[in-house]
Amino acid sequence: MENPRNTPRLETPRLILRRFVPEDAPALWELLRDREVNRFLPWFPVETLAEAEKFLRERFLDTYRTETGWRYAVCLREEPERPVGYVNIAPGEAHDLGYGLGKACWHRGLMTEAARAVVEQVRRDGELPFLTATHDVLNPRSGGVMQNVGMKYQYSYEEQWQPKNLLVTFRMYQLNLDGNEERVYRKYWDTSAVHFVETEG
Repeated sequence: MENPRNTPRLETPRLILRRFVPEDAPALWELLRDREVNRFLPWFPVETLAEAEKFLRERFLDTYRTETGWRYAVCLREEPERPVGYVNIAPGEAHDLGYGLGKACWHRGLMTEAARAVVEQVRRDGELPFLTATHDVLNPRSGGVMQNVGMKYQYSYEEQWQPKNLLVTFRMYQLNLDGNEERVYRKYWDTSAVHFVETEG
């Protein structure tokens, strides 16, 4: 049985954030098969509608049965039935904030607007002490979203990224929600042979 506290509907001036439904598969397919959008996503492009349906079921629909979570379809207010992106908090100890947005909606501040709404919902729910997020150094606009929602840069590290098997340098950002500003999630640092703190200039 689904928990009503899992992914409650959110609205912002330009967006509606809601749970995914099975009918969203074609829109999700359009998003995930775009090679440019996929460049910085952690999986290969989705090639078929059947793959998109499987992705939707496993990563979103099935998760709504868990006790808590934040896994959103991002829709423009004028088209609430067609997702143009997603925002989610991944399960696990890192509480990782992830997001993706269709190319037609880039450079309009929409992902900042969506991510900020989700972060504030997480804060209201009071279940997580902190959030993290990471971005490829070659994708600084994603880091801009993290900064815009109040996250702070902590460190950088290298990872052989799977399943794409690419050596990537990531920047790790964190937002402490419980007032403990001294906390730093160190797992990526501790498990990476190459890690460092970047300095401005």
